Amino acid sequence: MTHIDKSKPVMITGATGYVAGWLLKKLLKKGITVHAAVRNPEDEEKLVFLNELAVNSPGKIKYFKSDLLNYGSYAQAMEGCELVFHTASPFALDVNDPVKDLIEPAQLGTRNVLEQANNTLSVKRVVLTSSCAAIFGDNADLMQTPNHIFTEEIWNTSSTPKHNPYSYSKTLAEKEAWHIHDKQSRWDLVVINPSLVLGPAVNPLVNSSESFKIIKQFGDGTFKTGVPKLGFGIVDVRDLAFAHYQAGFVPEAKGRHIVSGHNTFFLAMAKTLLPRYGNKYPIPQKEVSKWLIWFIGPMLNKALTRKFISRNVGYPWIGDNSKSKTALGVSYRPLVETMTDTFQQLIDNKIL
Repeated sequence: MTHIDKSKPVMITGATGYVAGWLLKKLLKKGITVHAAVRNPEDEEKLVFLNELAVNSPGKIKYFKSDLLNYGSYAQAMEGCELVFHTASPFALDVNDPVKDLIEPAQLGTRNVLEQANNTLSVKRVVLTSSCAAIFGDNADLMQTPNHIFTEEIWNTSSTPKHNPYSYSKTLAEKEAWHIHDKQSRWDLVVINPSLVLGPAVNPLVNSSESFKIIKQFGDGTFKTGVPKLGFGIVDVRDLAFAHYQAGFVPEAKGRHIVSGHNTFFLAMAKTLLPRYGNKYPIPQKEVSKWLIWFIGPMLNKALTRKFISRNVGYPWIGDNSKSKTALGVSYRPLVETMTDTFQQLIDNKIL
């Protein structure tokens, strides 16, 4: 069991990111001093929302210049911290160079942060933001699992640098973390494996992320003729931040945790928006056939390859979230709340 002293500072990588924003808010509310590792501490515009959180909270933020690919750059930020949250990793589906844009930052960044934990004697626990993408690559993988359900025991074996490179990057990064952890005994590793993260952002500047692109397409006409029959796991970013907090401070927390509130489909997600927004926006109301997606998908998005379509469209996504509930005490808010709060933020920020 690992007891973390809340009077000591806590370090977060990717502090300006989507998940980190809500986690920071919770830490500051609890009066904790946060060492925020950011690429450019001088960029006041990017940090304004974090500074506002600190002004209204008993906790404090201290900024440290750090970079995922700059070895040793987390040393100063980590000094004196018993707890480290490593949330920084690129999330993009349509990239030009998967190795340079996704795989190297994820794997080498994780190595950089965790080897710094090895060199920082105060560190007792690292909480890693991994992904359900490290558990599965395609929805069709579900057919190979025991009882046709994704659990923490399963690892993604179907992704490659060419097929689902984002999922491949998350798998390599988490394996790297366990490899480094298992060679020492001073600090423990707790891993959070979220499904697709939705919900409003603390930082309105992150509205360009992949999560927001999907919700934007429900309202901008992209799917007005219909959506693919595509299964998803969905988690609200606020519930995910709570899971991270618990992973840091629950003494008994250990291992991997699937953090996912809902096993759902595109159409079910869209239907939650119809009562409130159906009169003003072209919210999709039906599914389109797999052969049509097969035909036009690759023209719409490089990530929608024929292989991706054949191994995902028409398949459900089913994940077992029971460990997150029992071990971390997470309770998940309704899907309609997540969807409407995200959609409304896009409207308020004039993105829709």
